[in-house]
Amino acid sequence: MACWVYESMLLFGVVFISGYLFGTLSQTRNAMDNRHGLQAFLFVVFGIYFVWFWSKGQTLAMKTWHIRVVDIAGQALSQKRALARYVLSWIWILPPLAVVWPLGLGGGATASIFLGWVVVWALLSRFHPDQQFWHDAWAGTRLVRSEPMSR
Repeated sequence: MACWVYESMLLFGVVFISGYLFGTLSQTRNAMDNRHGLQAFLFVVFGIYFVWFWSKGQTLAMKTWHIRVVDIAGQALSQKRALARYVLSWIWILPPLAVVWPLGLGGGATASIFLGWVVVWALLSRFHPDQQFWHDAWAGTRLVRSEPMSR
């Protein structure tokens, strides 16, 4: 969980720079103008970020917490497998979005549904034989402990 928090802080910078770049290049004057284009752009930017780092073995946050992503044989991920993991990892976000969006719920209800789904989805990993997240099982990947480099 701490790795997620650290990763989200790093992604804030990625979103900030990407959003500025998108707004400048598209000449967007209002934050609500072209927001679907921005969301699609950020989906691609996140995909590039995660696929590139996962194919190298770990993101900066994963390196800090000594976590590495590998395939089921323990080898580094190919970019194709990293892309599959990225697409499948959206299962953490899409189900609550599918519930919240048509209902037009307020901030508190939306946050509760998102938090509830994350907790439920995390607990469902306990039902996997190796107690790994289901998107990892479906993508043929797993998280392993990585030994820190000694100096």
